[in-house]
Amino acid sequence: MSHDRFLLLAPGEARPGRVPLPGAFSVKATTDDVEGRLSLLEVSVARDIPRHTHHVADELIYVLDGELGVDFDDRQVIATAGMFVLLPHGVPHALRCNSTPPPRVLQISSPGGWECYLEDLFEAGPAVLTDGRLDPVKINPIAARYDIRYDEDRGAEKS
Repeated sequence: MSHDRFLLLAPGEARPGRVPLPGAFSVKATTDDVEGRLSLLEVSVARDIPRHTHHVADELIYVLDGELGVDFDDRQVIATAGMFVLLPHGVPHALRCNSTPPPRVLQISSPGGWECYLEDLFEAGPAVLTDGRLDPVKINPIAARYDIRYDEDRGAEKS
């Protein structure tokens, strides 16, 4: 029953997962919580996210604090507190940390699964990094399971 899925999280509280995520990622609603429809996370974007494409999920971002650089297709914009960004599936995009402290956002992926991808990514640990940066070539085998593809040609430019 739907009333059995009621959740109330205290400030700073997160949903537990299969793998503990770093403090920058706070899962508020898991894919299982909402019967697969979405994932909801509060994220501090402290590391640039290389150019990639979600082939199934739409990504929705609401900026709570700071400045988030968004490269969408061939456009570059800065989203500040109170701004909303819809990144539809099928269109390449990248995210950049443009402020100190890093931008803090609410991120929704629909359909869900984003927190599962992050768990797999963090479980892989430093194996997905090159010189301390996310490496698209190393991420793609994990990302492929979630219908995500990182641009291997442009990813090394600024990741």
